[in-house]
Amino acid sequence: MLTSSYPLKQVFHCPEESDFYAHSLESLVLNTSDSSRSIVEFGSGEGSPVIKALLRTSYEGKIEGFELNNVAWKIAKAQINEFGLSENYIVRNSSFFDSPAYKQADCLISNPPYLPAADNNIYQPLLHGGTDGSGIAKQLLSLGCEKVLLMVSSYSHPVGLINYACDRGYAVANFEIAPLTFGYYSSEPKVKNAIGLLRKQGMAFYSQSIYLLAGVLFKKQEKSQRDLSGELMQLMTAL
Repeated sequence: MLTSSYPLKQVFHCPEESDFYAHSLESLVLNTSDSSRSIVEFGSGEGSPVIKALLRTSYEGKIEGFELNNVAWKIAKAQINEFGLSENYIVRNSSFFDSPAYKQADCLISNPPYLPAADNNIYQPLLHGGTDGSGIAKQLLSLGCEKVLLMVSSYSHPVGLINYACDRGYAVANFEIAPLTFGYYSSEPKVKNAIGLLRKQGMAFYSQSIYLLAGVLFKKQEKSQRDLSGELMQLMTAL
């Protein structure tokens, strides 16, 4: 069973979000990917989303992940071994950006840090996504991978992020959306205040207790390719 008994301030733990990431990875990437394709992951956490997706699909290729949190990395490594997936999923306790892995990858996947705040002095500093929450996601899109699967939050300047992707030659090839309740990390006063400020600026969209999380597959645009950017932006700004 994929569980974590570590304090929430030490290791990211949100079952609903992790399950949705696993579902998005399964339906948008693994079920449509040739096992010979190369997949890299930014911010693997304790590894449960990828492990769940691998166990539910017939994908036999390799996913190489990177996780800076030493405690989360140790949990991921133990769980990968427990489920016999060491040939399919490797998580390294090192910086994603210091590795050349993404340069050869066909697809980049991530549930990137997207908590907006003035600085990273929050419950979990590694969950800080910049002042509007989209900073790390934009950095990942700037690397130029052919396909990029990202979790995109409706309170982290989603329109700006999608436009950024389009400006860099990406189209929204497919997406999934789920409503989530504000949890431990997003309810931290410093974060909640930043989200409220973004809402006043027309950059965050949510109801009293619900926000939307989208699993978005960005793909380098081709002439005949359908682009769902407009539809996604309309749905993400509905709250």
